[in-house]
Amino acid sequence: MKYDIKLKSGKDLENLRESNRRLANILMQVKELVKPGVTTQEINDFVYKKTIEGGDKPSYLNYKPFGAPYPYPATACVSVNDEVVHGIPSERVLKDGDIVSIDGGLVHKGMYSDCAITVPVGEISDENKKLLEVTRQALFAGIKMCCVGNHVNDISKAIEKSVPKKYGVVKILCGHGVGYQAHEEPNVPNFDDGIKGPKLVAGMVLALEPMVNLGTDEVYLADDGYTFITKDHKNSAHFEHSVLITDGEPEILSKELK
Repeated sequence: MKYDIKLKSGKDLENLRESNRRLANILMQVKELVKPGVTTQEINDFVYKKTIEGGDKPSYLNYKPFGAPYPYPATACVSVNDEVVHGIPSERVLKDGDIVSIDGGLVHKGMYSDCAITVPVGEISDENKKLLEVTRQALFAGIKMCCVGNHVNDISKAIEKSVPKKYGVVKILCGHGVGYQAHEEPNVPNFDDGIKGPKLVAGMVLALEPMVNLGTDEVYLADDGYTFITKDHKNSAHFEHSVLITDGEPEILSKELK
């Protein structure tokens, strides 16, 4: 199978690094904003304001993925508790004990960044703390496999293997290439789908984004046409980094995001 993979180098790569640095810094500021009483719309408005102030463009706002019923109406995807990804910001008020995933993207000098973080709201349960830890560890297990000579499936297997069996690894959503567009080839599943995928070469940039649920891996699409929700309504976490394949160690372009 042939893949349309666009390698990054030179000035484009420099701008992509800066794009991810800017986005990661915005999301780090969002972590300080998240607290009981804040609405998901306020989070979105903050990300929009910081993106525009930096002279950049939100990459999700008015983006229409294939099959979507209408363009995405916000700057950030803000997903609470059992919402896995792509939650549309609203006047929903965050409560103590919630967890909230914020997924952002911006365009800096033509280069698209993409990263996400799940944040506790106030004091969360030990169960939710463990969910966040497991999901974050899954992301870094995948990043460790982002080495020249490996294949995409090596990343996928490492992510799935790192997650204890009691959790559900979401299978119908995946990571992807990123840089010149918000979504590029190849797809990067978060589980072993048995497909080797392309060999990793220097200059590839992949957005790895495991999504892990407290219960079943099954999800459904809400009536808004964007928000994915766990079928059993147990909580879900999501972490994402954009990663450059190099001749040495993988480079996390969004490394400022902790």
